[in-house]
Amino acid sequence: MKVNKANLVISAVSQRQYPEDNLPEIALAGRSNVGKSSFINKLIQRKSLARTSSKPGKTQTLNFYTINDLFYFVDVPGYGYAKISKAERKKWGTMMEEYFQTRDSLKAVILVTDSRHAPTNDDIQMYDYLKYYDLPVIIIATKIDKVTKSNRNKYLKRTKQTFQVEKNDVVIPFSAETGEGKDKAWTTIRNYINS
Repeated sequence: MKVNKANLVISAVSQRQYPEDNLPEIALAGRSNVGKSSFINKLIQRKSLARTSSKPGKTQTLNFYTINDLFYFVDVPGYGYAKISKAERKKWGTMMEEYFQTRDSLKAVILVTDSRHAPTNDDIQMYDYLKYYDLPVIIIATKIDKVTKSNRNKYLKRTKQTFQVEKNDVVIPFSAETGEGKDKAWTTIRNYINS
């Protein structure tokens, strides 16, 4: 997909602030600093629509980005960052739960993981949580350019097995450096927003 228009519409903390235009939405979830912002920026060919940060825990709201006036990417706060206070974590948890449970225009969730490592307990918990609400999940195994060719299949298989990926969910090897997986990611996203 060629992206001509991409804007941050609102950073929301509750249902009252969500956009009301009923455009389809694709949410992005993942551990703090796993590369969600780099994934969005690579997909839409922008350097910094989504802010990348060396400091984990930067996204603290639900950020709605409109893409070509066709759909929204919704960036949710990263999880698994130890230095966030319990109270803060609870606040984020409530905010995300409200979104995932109530949003009819949510078509699928992109779960960004690091292909070099086995999914963490937090990753597995997130996947299971999304499946509990019957949400389709697109797993983006990022940083694939840093995995040797001989280890690729083994690492991707480990990702699938650790998550116990359901048959309708896909795992896409991806690199924000080389752009590998970008076309497949767009094809998959397009299928969901048109469904």
